[in-house]
Amino acid sequence: MLLARATRRRTLPHEVSLGEPPRRMAFLALLGAGLGVVGGLAAFVVVRLVALLSNLALLHRVAFSLPDLAHYRPGAVLVPVALGGAVAVVALARWTPVIRGHGIPESLEAVVQRDSCIRPRVLVAKPLSAAVAMGTGGPFGAEGPIIVTGGCVGSLLGQCLRVSSAERRILLATGAAAGMAGVFATPVAAVVLAFELLVFERSLRALLPLLFATAIATELHAVLLGSQPLFAVTRPLAVPPVLLPLFLPLGVAVGLLAIVVNRGLFAVEAGFRRLPVPDALHPLLGALGFALVGLAVPGSLSVGYWAISDAVNDRFLVGTAAVLCVAKLVSWWVSLASNTSGGTLAPIFLVGATMGETIGIGFAHLFPSAHVEPAAFAVVAMGASFGVSARALLTGGVFALEVTGASHLVVPMLLVLGVAEVVAERALPDRLMTEKLVRRGYRIDFDTEADPFRTAVAGQLMEPLPVDADAPCGPSVERLAYARDALVVLLADGADAVTVTDGGKPVGVLRREALRGLLARRIAESEPQEPRLGRPLPVGRPEQDGAASTGRGGCAPP
Repeated sequence: MLLARATRRRTLPHEVSLGEPPRRMAFLALLGAGLGVVGGLAAFVVVRLVALLSNLALLHRVAFSLPDLAHYRPGAVLVPVALGGAVAVVALARWTPVIRGHGIPESLEAVVQRDSCIRPRVLVAKPLSAAVAMGTGGPFGAEGPIIVTGGCVGSLLGQCLRVSSAERRILLATGAAAGMAGVFATPVAAVVLAFELLVFERSLRALLPLLFATAIATELHAVLLGSQPLFAVTRPLAVPPVLLPLFLPLGVAVGLLAIVVNRGLFAVEAGFRRLPVPDALHPLLGALGFALVGLAVPGSLSVGYWAISDAVNDRFLVGTAAVLCVAKLVSWWVSLASNTSGGTLAPIFLVGATMGETIGIGFAHLFPSAHVEPAAFAVVAMGASFGVSARALLTGGVFALEVTGASHLVVPMLLVLGVAEVVAERALPDRLMTEKLVRRGYRIDFDTEADPFRTAVAGQLMEPLPVDADAPCGPSVERLAYARDALVVLLADGADAVTVTDGGKPVGVLRREALRGLLARRIAESEPQEPRLGRPLPVGRPEQDGAASTGRGGCAPP
């Protein structure tokens, strides 16, 4: 078939990332900077609120720094205090049910089920409920509520502006990362967290706003909360190459711990679901559980940042570390499984750090002449335990190194992460961040690969020139044009085929049918539905990434 003759030639617009023009990329970067400011300020408010409530409820004083509970000896009043906090959380959950849980699964659900839309009331209810839960002794950390709070700010910004659902997803992830960086001063870990769990794409358009947001939020942390790492290691932790084999059994232990953490939590959650009491009362039972554990082991109460610092600086005796490890794990299981409001990172950090310190102390006694540093085992086990338990390996490892300032432990950290994941992989088809979503009927796949539609070139897909064609012209693309560019020309001209040229000389024909196989395999799209051939949207419109907007941002009214 001869191609229709035409004289027009398309000049394709300049793109930066996944169809975004430079001006749009600058706009997303500017929004990221604004979210960095908001995230840093929100982190300051959440940390101070948790500290105030913790001091009031547990120590009966007014103070705005997180309390050190190393010498805290609670009395029986702890039980009514914990139950009172649970009642407040239940009341807030009746107003905003999404505040239940530890935050990231709820954010994932908003991304995949609600077009990255979060209701405005979550911005108040989540940090307040989590602060009440932690302030009255709940064994959680501030990362869950601040991730939801920052993500809510990003989502609301995306609902107010005319952006595509993909851009709104990026803003949600950027706000969450800004909040995390604002609390912990871990900009790299916050970026990695967004890419591993929230963004669902590896692109420059997602990276730019994340870079601005986390950098600004981290600097605000330094101004408002201090510049020292939160769990700063006070002395260098040298791990000579000869001691690296000792981290292999630590990796096995971390992998087994990840299995115990996940399966134990799922089992306790299943037990709560079988209880013959209304779901609304479960947080009260969880509060009673962590209060009873706290009466026996006070170090298991509240955020426990002081205990993490002590573990990574080798300040615990082996028996104290082991008891605290078990008590914190049991307390966290019971309280989180009751569907209250809290976080996961700080509790697993404490469990992993105390287990690692215990193993390190054991190696120090077995090999007294090797100068084993138990604190190094605590830091590595801390990061690897969270990374493997959540299947966010790089997040856990980078986070632990940043928050302790022990970047020189990167080699043993990578080694332990690899060994632990091999141990845990076969036993854990679902983990902390996804199991709840699987129970609700859908599965999330975090794996990504290069989009063949954007990497294939026209010359790879063309057919030879028809034998009876006399100098076919019509719409044309250069041989090295991307297949996507060829499709744009096809659609813009309403043609079924284009001529492929090489240095202006016709060398072949590229037809629509040749692109359909690639279209069916696109995996870097903004929307999950099957891609379809259709007329392209005008360049520069926010919908150009394949996500059509509906009203203001594509969300249903909250």
